[in-house]
Amino acid sequence: MNSMVDEREGFAAFLLRLRALGIPPKDLVSAMEATPRKLFVPASAQALAWSDRTLPIECGEAIEGVDLQAAVIAALEIEPGHRVLEIGTGSGFTAAVMARLAARVVTVDRYKTLVTLATQRFSMLGITNAFARQADGLTGLPGEGPFDRIVVWAAFEALPRGFVDQLATNGIMIAPIGPSEDEQQLAKLVKTGSRFEREDIATVRLQPLVKGTAAVL
Repeated sequence: MNSMVDEREGFAAFLLRLRALGIPPKDLVSAMEATPRKLFVPASAQALAWSDRTLPIECGEAIEGVDLQAAVIAALEIEPGHRVLEIGTGSGFTAAVMARLAARVVTVDRYKTLVTLATQRFSMLGITNAFARQADGLTGLPGEGPFDRIVVWAAFEALPRGFVDQLATNGIMIAPIGPSEDEQQLAKLVKTGSRFEREDIATVRLQPLVKGTAAVL
């Protein structure tokens, strides 16, 4: 019972923080409320599940605080018919939330363990339109586009121009851009013709994208 109370209180505090930053989209709030975040974080971190703190997960990785995750999903402006590509599955939480907003979500990670765990969590929640794969996210999924939305949870050193062809016309990509050892700009990239229109929406500090897939884990 206490864990259920903690979950509700944590979500309520999160919602208050969102409202302080502006009115959050109702469909996003509903999608996040329907996705029990404690299922996606280790037992040792469940008390902080709805906090704005970065939390450790398997494979020595971490997931962003829920405030940043919500802000990024809101900025993607996902609509019901959209196909979404996510690079950096992490625990699978953001893919699960986006699957409640979109038609299809494909999420990739370099760690097989994270992909397996995310797939298990999708199944537990009855989510049938999110698909996790082990893949090298540095180049996206060029054979499967175009996608209406792309989100990347690791940083590019420079504008990822190679992703233009993977986005549908007027599609949106959100990714951190900047040096790997310093702060980056979280960029909202809108495809216009054969190029991106860029709007920086936040300052973040995320790990750089790593080439290839993990040989172990």
